[in-house]
Amino acid sequence: QVQLVESGGGLVQAGGSLRLSCAASGRSVSSYRMGWFRQAPGKEREFVSFISWSGRSTYYADSVKGRFTISRDNAKNTVYLQMNSLKPEDTAVYYCAAPKAPYNDYGVYDYWGQGTQVTVSS
Repeated sequence: QVQLVESGGGLVQAGGSLRLSCAASGRSVSSYRMGWFRQAPGKEREFVSFISWSGRSTYYADSVKGRFTISRDNAKNTVYLQMNSLKPEDTAVYYCAAPKAPYNDYGVYDYWGQGTQVTVSS
């Protein structure tokens, strides 16, 4: 059974930084695409970033490009989202996600964490 557990959220002032972590259990994060999504109150969940299964490529939503960085530590079986220059509009619950199939950079995400709250005050 794959479990994803996010941590690192909190309250931060605009312009500040946070680093989110997503610890996986039940399988290795290596060889799997890993993604971050977020959902703000009253809004649909939206894509934030993903790292390819090989770890060689990263992708970002336009709204976070240049401010957020996704990375993966295979030894710790953890994926990170470094968030800098945070804005009030970044306030949301952040989720990490993973697909069932390895070696695949396309398709749906099958496993989701419980989320971690990020609140950015102005």
